[in-house]
Amino acid sequence: MKKRSLFAIVPACLLGLAITACGGNETAVSIEKAETKPAEPKKEPFTLTIFTEGVKPEEFDARFRGRLEKKFPHITFQYQMSGTGATINDLVAQKKIPDIMRIDVPGMKAKYLDLGLAYGLDSLVKTSKYDLKRFEPVFIQEMVNAGRTGELYGLPVPPYFPLVLYYNKTLFDQFGVPYPKDGMSWDDIYELAKKMTRTEGGVVYRGFSASVTAMLRDNPYSLPILDPASDQLADPEKWRTLFQNLKRFYDIPNNTMEKNANEEINAFGKGKVAMMGNQHNIYLTIPPEIDWDIVSYPMLEGAPKLMGQRGPAYWAITQQSEHKEEAFQVISEMLADEVQLADSKNGIPTTLVDPEIKKALGQTHPLYSQKNMKTVHTYPPTAPTPKRKAELTDVLGRTQEAIIFEAFQKLTNNEADLNTALRQADERLKQEIALEKSKGK
Repeated sequence: MKKRSLFAIVPACLLGLAITACGGNETAVSIEKAETKPAEPKKEPFTLTIFTEGVKPEEFDARFRGRLEKKFPHITFQYQMSGTGATINDLVAQKKIPDIMRIDVPGMKAKYLDLGLAYGLDSLVKTSKYDLKRFEPVFIQEMVNAGRTGELYGLPVPPYFPLVLYYNKTLFDQFGVPYPKDGMSWDDIYELAKKMTRTEGGVVYRGFSASVTAMLRDNPYSLPILDPASDQLADPEKWRTLFQNLKRFYDIPNNTMEKNANEEINAFGKGKVAMMGNQHNIYLTIPPEIDWDIVSYPMLEGAPKLMGQRGPAYWAITQQSEHKEEAFQVISEMLADEVQLADSKNGIPTTLVDPEIKKALGQTHPLYSQKNMKTVHTYPPTAPTPKRKAELTDVLGRTQEAIIFEAFQKLTNNEADLNTALRQADERLKQEIALEKSKGK
């Protein structure tokens, strides 16, 4: 039976003028006191500016705006996306510095730290008793490492970008070859690539393509490009292993790499490539006519059995913000369990450790709900790539990535042997270090 309100069954006289006849004045007063709540202090309205690169306003509105406006009705949220005349450098020059920024590790030095915007969150985490153990530890540690001061400068916002292996089901069916499976090694995939690379009816079918930069950068060793402790290429022997593993696929006759990184990534979407090593990336577009699925990223013999991944972006607060406490509350709301669960159901990998949120990946998305999304969590994510010592000159992450891709491309195009390609990468890194040092003079 549904319970009725206490006040709904008390005669009106008991709550009106005749309270003394209904049991005494003391009881009535206690009821009135229980009903009286102190009014919450009125919060002064203000505008909070959130700045990002690459994430369109439509995505921000769909994922966050409604929840934020309901939770913080006194705040007007101004969302600003980087563009011509409105880069973060422009805004700093114009003294229009945002309160919250979406930063990533590769661009963090030039676009946050070097501009004097950095604000450590440690004190806000402590005073608000915010639980950092909600997050995958590798994402928290990566941000601490990237700042090179021991401070935590941001909290990880989905998505992150785990490596997986895509495959074209139509081609495997066409040639009568069993699909790839979760848990395969690179040797297994190499044998499949050889079987699937062929010429039929004058059409060349490739067995394998790749997002080469992602595969080299997000490697299972957590191997950096620039050595963390000295001005040189990190651990050339491990780079030798990574180059050799990937190059053999492009040595398969007719499995020639495209002329640049973007064309190599887009080759899979043309329907003539059987497999592709790439990130699970919600921004990756594969034409709807391609019947694809994914399996776990292949494991390399002798390397840790970990899932290579490009870490997430981070919500950060600027030193110049006049609303740091409110900004932290807003960030906390955008990273709430309910928000991340909704994200996960839409195919956006969570930055949390919660197994139920992980399990929900892609469940309500019209495309991902039909795919093998559980494979994303087959292996734990790799540890953060070691960062440069604070006293050493660093080089932008994207510059390092370009250098290592260029070295691999020269090797693949037979423009350099393995030793030469790695030596040239080492020399290019040293040139970039010298250039960075000259900027500080």
